Amino acid sequence: MRKILTLVFVLSFVLYLSGTALAQGKVGGQAPQPAHRDVDNNKTHGKADAREDGKEGNFIARIQRNPGLSEKIQGLLPKTGPNSTLAGAAMGFRNEGQFIACLHASKDLGIPFDQLKAKMMSGDPPMKLGQAIHALKPNLSEKEVDQVADKAEKEARADVRTKRTAKPVT
Repeated sequence: MRKILTLVFVLSFVLYLSGTALAQGKVGGQAPQPAHRDVDNNKTHGKADAREDGKEGNFIARIQRNPGLSEKIQGLLPKTGPNSTLAGAAMGFRNEGQFIACLHASKDLGIPFDQLKAKMMSGDPPMKLGQAIHALKPNLSEKEVDQVADKAEKEARADVRTKRTAKPVT
């Protein structure tokens, strides 16, 4: 009787372990396939929308909270027009790096920020910084455009790094 109970226990334990392994897809020829759903990958829903909207507004608020970075960016902004304010100039940019790099490229090349921003924001998909520079300065070689865009992006990263180490105003 004892041997039968031991055998039943061992068989049920082995069955339990094999069922768990199958459920995790670790045994057998293929892992279980997820159920097919009709998903529109071009749209975001719910929390993702809130997160994206929050990010765009947050980088403007983060810049405004840092007096050193805010002052530096104010010096790069145009003196007149809708892009003369931080919020107006940053509107449409995906993140602070892209925005600050555009400001630096504008200053470095003497291209009006309004024109560079308009080129970057036009089109579907929007142009990258190098593409917009080349469209506005066709006399520059691709190598020169890449160098200017890289320099502007490095300056933007340095500004963002400086911003993170500076103490915010409370």
